[in-house]
Parts: sequence; C-alpha cells; structure tokens
Amino acid sequence: MNSQDTDALHLALVETLGADCVSLDASVADAHAGDWSDAPRMRPRMTLLPRTPEDVARALRVLGKHRQPVVVQGGLTGLAGGATPQVGEVALSLARVNAIESFDRIGGTLTVQAGVPLEQLQTFVEAEGWFFPLDLGARGTCQIGGNAATNAGGNRVIRFGTMRELILGLEVALSDGTMLSMMNRVTKNTTGVDLKQLFIGSEGTLGVITRVVLKLEPKPSAVNTALCAVATFDDATRLLKSMRARLPGLSSFELMWRDFMNAATDIAHLKAPFGESYPVYVLIETLGESDEDDRRVLEQALERMLDEGIVQDVIVAQTIEHAKQLWAYRETVGELLSKLKPHAAFDIGISMDRMDGFVEDVRTALSERFPHQTHLFFGHLGDGNLHLLSGPYADAADLHRVEELIYAAVGDARGCISAEHGIGVIKEPFLHYSRSEPEIELMKKLKTLLDPIGILNVGRVMM
Repeated sequence: MNSQDTDALHLALVETLGADCVSLDASVADAHAGDWSDAPRMRPRMTLLPRTPEDVARALRVLGKHRQPVVVQGGLTGLAGGATPQVGEVALSLARVNAIESFDRIGGTLTVQAGVPLEQLQTFVEAEGWFFPLDLGARGTCQIGGNAATNAGGNRVIRFGTMRELILGLEVALSDGTMLSMMNRVTKNTTGVDLKQLFIGSEGTLGVITRVVLKLEPKPSAVNTALCAVATFDDATRLLKSMRARLPGLSSFELMWRDFMNAATDIAHLKAPFGESYPVYVLIETLGESDEDDRRVLEQALERMLDEGIVQDVIVAQTIEHAKQLWAYRETVGELLSKLKPHAAFDIGISMDRMDGFVEDVRTALSERFPHQTHLFFGHLGDGNLHLLSGPYADAADLHRVEELIYAAVGDARGCISAEHGIGVIKEPFLHYSRSEPEIELMKKLKTLLDPIGILNVGRVMM
C-alpha cells in the first residue's frame, strides 16, 4: 500500500476513533512488533488502541472498507506467533478495552472487557470471596480476550476444564463492524446453536472478542501441595486414578520426567527434592475449605500409595512457602526456555494410554538424531497435555526437522499438535497432522463466511 493509501486509512481511522487511538509512532510500533514466540518480529504499519468494544467494531468497519489486514493483539504472551504482525498489517490492541463491567455476587458471574489482565481479574474476584480457576504463568500480562481466543488451559484443567468451560457468554466484533452479542449468563441454555463456541479457540480469525461473561467458583480457603516420586509412568497413572477417587479437591496433577527435574534443579540452583533420583515426579495440588483436614486426607491417601508401592517417596508441603518451593521445580520453564534458545518448544495432546510409549519413542529418536541437544519432557497428565523442550539449535533447518519429527509422531499417535498454546503461524504448516482435510476445508468455509473480506489474522491457523 502506498503512502497516499496509508494517509487515507490513517485519516479515516483518526476521524472514527480519535487521534489518541491511532499511532504511527515507531516506539509504539516496536512495542507491538511481536509476541513471546520466536516468530520474526515485524513492525505494524500503524497501531490501533481503541478504548471500548464499540471502538473495536468501528475500527474494523474502516479497515474492512480499506481492505486492510489486521492482527489482533492481547497481552502478547502467545507462543505460536499468532499476534506477531505480518508484512503490511495494522495492529489492533485490546489493552485499553479493559473494564470490569458487572459482577453477579449471588450467581457468581463476571462480565469483563477483553483487555482485562488475568491476574487483575483473579485479585478482584478473590477480594469478594469468589475464584476464577484459570491460572497461567503469564497471568500478570495475558488478557482475558486472548485466553478465550486461544482456549487457554493451564494447571487446573483436570478439575475446572479449559477456558471454554469457564465462559458463559461472549461479544464479538466481526470484520465488517457488526457486533455479535452472545452475552449469556446462565449455565443452561438450549436456544439453538451455541455460536460463541465458534470463536473460543479460533485465535481471532473469525472475529474479535470484545466482552466475556465468566463463570466463577467459590473461593477455596485451603491449598495443599505434595511432590511425589514414582518409579514408572504406569505408577503415575495409577496414582492419578487413586487421587481422583480420594481427593474431591484435586486441582493439579503435574508430571515431570527425570530429565526435566535434573535441568530444573540445575538452572534454578534448587536442592534436589529427594535423596535419590527417580524416573518420574508428580506435583499434586488440592483446593478446599479446611487446610488441616484437607492435608490430613491428602497425607492418608499418599500413605496408602506408599504402602502399595505406587509412590516411592513423597513430600507434603507444611506451609505456603514450602508449597512455593515445591512448585518452583515446575515453574522453571521460563528459565529453561531462555537457556535452550534457539529451541523447539512443543505443546501437544496425547491420550494417556499412548503417552508413555510416545515419550520413550520420541526421546530415543531425538537422542539419536540430535545427540548434542537437550530434550526435556513434562506436562499436565490429567488432561493429556504433554510439553517438550528441545534445544539449542543453531541451524534453522534442524529446528524444522525437529518439528517435522515431533508432529509426525503426534499424528501417528492420533494426538493434537497444540493443546493450549494455539496454532498461530508457527504451527500452521503442521495442522494436517491433527485435522483432516474435510475439517480444514470446513474451517476455511467458516472463515470465508465470517470474514469475507479476509482481513482478520490472515495466515494464522490455516492458509
């Protein structure tokens, strides 16, 4: 687009939104040039900073008339490159669309605009005796709209489900500026097709989420944490089944293989949790009402697992600080990502009955083909979400070969190539390993129907 076209678009957007909502400033463009992924950073040709959901719709109406591609941005914490601008795109930031609009303190629902940061929302509802169970390492920066657009998961899916299960209603701005209101506030609603589900997890390709109605839970007053050492993956699955039966408050069940635990203790200078090393470690969290009673139930359940030989050793946190120390092993991921750059990071879904064989086969293949790199495995066992870090790779061609190896193995295991981080641009070439040709064609038809101009997050998820 030439400078004359740019001037015309800029003028139209300024007239529609106001000069303070449209920026050509290079420093602003730099701040919106990429997300947390390794996708090449690119300055947007201009940055839009609307203040209201209605501003978002008005901006899209102008962009549509000018056939101007736009990348939708939340907190820029994505790991799949979905919010990183492509050549010639305008960035549409939801950061200012950040009001908490209404709170039903009786029914436990909260209506918020898309730009509200997750941690701010958590703090707000907890002060009122309620609890929003989604939790991510990026909680201080990620936004609710982005969480919805990627169907975020996190550590508590085993009990509360993904973002999809936590959303009652949505409002979406379509590419032509139409505001589609689906602001349902009740759990039961059988009034036809549940249209909001089209937009949850669609990564901004079908419309821009502007408002969300969230389902809350009563605030738990007790949190208990334990770290278990087990001899085999099979023992970890037996432990999971037993804990599900005995612990109604089970909220997290995090799995870490020996290679991950060794790397975590090394990079974060942590003390090894047990006197000896074990093949697999499990981090357990429960949320409940009585700290003392819940801990006793947890200890009794784990004592039985020790007696049956399913657990080899266990540490039960006795204080909040002790619990943080146990979680520290799992939460070294950010440091490991930095150490292993340039790395290949995978967020895949594998059914529990195939996960052990998948890990062993993939570890062997990676060790044989890339013996000088580090390969680390961890994940959320209860929901089948396996993470893998592999690196560093100086050669971009090697990175692509690692991705092809892993995603082909995922396809063979009938898994999914992204469990919670989305497809974005980085995983788009591998989508066929998880979705059939008819599925992809139907997604393309939905894209054409809802974004006929073809301006919303073009090239993300599917070409």
